[in-house]
Amino acid sequence: MEGGRWGRVSRGMIPLLALHTVSEYSRLDRKPPVTAALLAANTIIYLRPKFINPLIPTIDQVWFNPHLILKYKDLKRFFLSPFFHINESHLVYNMLSLLWKGIQLETSMGSAEFASMVATLVAMSQGVTLLLAKSLLLFFDYERPFYNEYAVGFSGVLFAMKVVVNAQSDDYTSVHGLMVPTRYAAWAELFLIQMFVPGVSFLGHLGGILAGLLYLRLKASFSGSNPVRQLMRGFSRALSCPLRLVKNLLRIQPRITGRGTSGGRSARDTLPMWRCDACTFDNSGRLNVCEMCSTGRTDDGPSSPVPTSEIHDLSLEELRRRRIQRFGR
Repeated sequence: MEGGRWGRVSRGMIPLLALHTVSEYSRLDRKPPVTAALLAANTIIYLRPKFINPLIPTIDQVWFNPHLILKYKDLKRFFLSPFFHINESHLVYNMLSLLWKGIQLETSMGSAEFASMVATLVAMSQGVTLLLAKSLLLFFDYERPFYNEYAVGFSGVLFAMKVVVNAQSDDYTSVHGLMVPTRYAAWAELFLIQMFVPGVSFLGHLGGILAGLLYLRLKASFSGSNPVRQLMRGFSRALSCPLRLVKNLLRIQPRITGRGTSGGRSARDTLPMWRCDACTFDNSGRLNVCEMCSTGRTDDGPSSPVPTSEIHDLSLEELRRRRIQRFGR
């Protein structure tokens, strides 16, 4: 996250970002749509074209400022500040990082899981940063620079994503020329950026790293699935319980027909079932003719249309013909 002046005119870096994005996507068999949507959303918000300009707030209305968020309960600043950038280099640097991390994560976990993870990390990184700023004020009386800091940018979420990407890696990686274990790369980058890049939000980046660690812990406790998705499924099941109860109470009993069973459980009927001597199909006691082959009933029920002497003389071909004639009506 950085602070600075708001700019809207491209100086040539955004076309290069677009060219690089197209080049990367052209090499992929599966194009990650959520990553592309995030890239487009951040870029459009920065450029503010005329058709969307009246629909989105200005950067002055969305600066992440712990004091203003807590004092005025300003959720707009809480949720929208990650998607605003102060200048073109700030935007392009973050979007290149998002492109690399997004392709890896979305390809490995799927678009739905990736989208819910990004939403979780946005809320967590902002929340942890807010909590850190308030804690420093309460316990150490650090009102400046943290509690009244103004910051925007997607980098807090990117630090959280870096933690998720590198969590299971045992390799070493280079962070601005310094070789460190990959799983600690986010921590190394946090301190190196703070040392050599002026104006960045240390608390915002730290909040992102802690949010990534918290997300991994929650994910492990939810048996490897995204906690937001699990919560949504649980909420959906809770809502469906009353609906299922009402449906069961209002369920209409099925209409009793003459259909029998074949090798299955007998239908609930007031009359006993009877078995056809010709094809062994179990018929309802309401029927006088076999529903399968049209052979008449021969037990103690009503008289049969086919004489008993002819029943056992029926050939397989005759049974097949009767069945076709029966069901072809």
